[in-house]
Amino acid sequence: MALSRSRFERFRQTLNKRQTHLNLLLDNVHKPHNIAAILRTCDAVGIGEIDAVFPKPLLKECRHTAAGSSRWVDVNILEDLETGYQRARARKQQVLAAHFSDKAIDFREIDYTLPTCIVLGAEKNGVSNTTIEQADAHIIIPMLGMVQSLNVSVANALILYEAQRQCSEKGLYDEQRLDQNTVNQKLFEWYHPQIKKFCDKHQIRYPKLNDAGDIDDEKWHQIRQSLSE
Repeated sequence: MALSRSRFERFRQTLNKRQTHLNLLLDNVHKPHNIAAILRTCDAVGIGEIDAVFPKPLLKECRHTAAGSSRWVDVNILEDLETGYQRARARKQQVLAAHFSDKAIDFREIDYTLPTCIVLGAEKNGVSNTTIEQADAHIIIPMLGMVQSLNVSVANALILYEAQRQCSEKGLYDEQRLDQNTVNQKLFEWYHPQIKKFCDKHQIRYPKLNDAGDIDDEKWHQIRQSLSE
């Protein structure tokens, strides 16, 4: 039981460090190992939600990969890139495309403490023309050898850890940035995954938890009992 309580507290601490101003938009990234690695890095630096547009022929496979890798990071699968840009603009984020061009700047020159959406392109072809045109800026990782680019998941890690460094120096990890309702919902989903499945199956609300993570909701218990009879 002590281990369980410790895990609940770790969930709470993790959610308290989520950075709501940072977001990724995957522009047709589709290789399973890259998607999984990107999501792991997002979790590690405190990004709890990303947007993604997957190639239509590979949508089912990509959706399956994302679902299997995203227990800690929500992946919003979008129909098209324009929707992703609309979401970023609504959040008042600067949109940065990882793309080599004449106007590209070193990724370390960006202020990632500002609301930011980073767009990563497909493994072979990079970001799409739509992204090139829509982005506020293009960022690059300086390359001093013969190869011209890094694996997309490696590039993602370098960029996000620079963002993490800046956010840490500015103290952005020191206070809760998620709204409390979202924190409460995530605590329940992570700590009680089987009960979450029961609620979703029967389309009933999630129960309230006490400070120790236990369900403390008599009315919910009554609803559950009536469904189990």
